[in-house]
Amino acid sequence: MKAAHHYAVRLSWTGNRGTGTSGYREYGREHTITAAGKHSIDGSADRTFHGNADRWNPEELLLTALSQCHMLSYLHVAVRHGVTVVAYTDDAVGTMEQLPPGGGRFTSATLRPRVTISDPRQLDLAQSLHAEAARECFIAASVNFPVGHEAMTVPEVVTGAESAE
Repeated sequence: MKAAHHYAVRLSWTGNRGTGTSGYREYGREHTITAAGKHSIDGSADRTFHGNADRWNPEELLLTALSQCHMLSYLHVAVRHGVTVVAYTDDAVGTMEQLPPGGGRFTSATLRPRVTISDPRQLDLAQSLHAEAARECFIAASVNFPVGHEAMTVPEVVTGAESAE
């Protein structure tokens, strides 16, 4: 049986500078994203598209969703396989191409997770779990461009004081 999950967000445009969209450069791209019970996210367009560079843009949020989903899937898969993850970072990158007359699309994303595990004997297993996590990521399964993975798995470094305990 398929389970359906539903989500709701509110986006409110805050970029009316007094004349609405009377001209392409006359309005701000600023907006606020909210959802019940959560902190708001200040958004805008990418600076290239006259946005505010201090706010999150849709392209960054898409890349963030891919990275976040892979991490959450990976942590779940690690538990299933008995791998203890003690740290996780990802320096994800994505490429979007602009198409005439002004649209565009993402052509690729590459996730670069660096995972630290507690047991160095599980390095190969932990590294292999990225493929399973990628198959389980809902967001990656929903996009129409390739999502690559350049994962690195390293053992936890135990200092002298910690190893004496």
